[in-house]
Amino acid sequence: MSSAQEITKKSQSNLALAFFALPRPRREAITIFYAFCRHVDDLADDASRPLDERLAALRAWRAALREPAPGEMPFAAEMRGMIRQYRIDLRYLNDILDGVESDLRPGRFQTFSELSRYCYRVASAVGLVSIEIFGYRNPRTRRYAYILGHALQLTNIIRDIEVDLRNGSRIYLPLSEIAQYGYSEEQLLGRTYNRQFLRLMQAQAERARSFFREARRLLPREDVRSMVAAELMRATYFRLLQKIEADGFRMFYRRYRLGAAEKLLMITFALSSNCLGIKP
Repeated sequence: MSSAQEITKKSQSNLALAFFALPRPRREAITIFYAFCRHVDDLADDASRPLDERLAALRAWRAALREPAPGEMPFAAEMRGMIRQYRIDLRYLNDILDGVESDLRPGRFQTFSELSRYCYRVASAVGLVSIEIFGYRNPRTRRYAYILGHALQLTNIIRDIEVDLRNGSRIYLPLSEIAQYGYSEEQLLGRTYNRQFLRLMQAQAERARSFFREARRLLPREDVRSMVAAELMRATYFRLLQKIEADGFRMFYRRYRLGAAEKLLMITFALSSNCLGIKP
């Protein structure tokens, strides 16, 4: 088993679960790409390594994506092969690395416009690479990938509020919106759960929901089947968002996940919809 396959096998993520629906060559390629994304993300989050060492490792990846080097990163050669085979624009991969690198020195986002740039780097750029591997015919599918990436990342931000606070007091909600709803950064750091917090989170959830709706609208009919893995992600994360909302946004007190039965339902739903060529 390759190192890329091992990383994917060890992961419990919804993205890894989505790969099973792909033809083998595309599944192998997306497995390599997923392992790259997982590897650099874990690298950035590894607080046991000095900051300079992590930055150097990310710089080494930028070079490794272009050409071989002695003692290079694991599965770097597989990544270069995937880039050549599917004609991946290196700009997207460098954008992903930019997003990962920004998490090494987490700042604050004053506006949603600033947050949107971050969402593009860590999620939409991932989607834009993924659709090249999945295969598509209609150029509008690129816009679908961009919008869906935002929907997924905004859902992640809501789900991971407590995790991010514990991991270096990271805050990914726009500060202007925190203030708009009568809440504060200090209250968030103190895990204050009140009416203002609920109103703030309801607004964040509605924004994520609007991106999910727009992604569904944008997916061209001729690319529905090839986007089965992406559509499984959309269905899974939308269900996760619904679960968080229904429970009153209690991220300070619990970690939200979908159970095995819920995931199986999402798989069945996505597969049946895509096999029929319809947009659920």
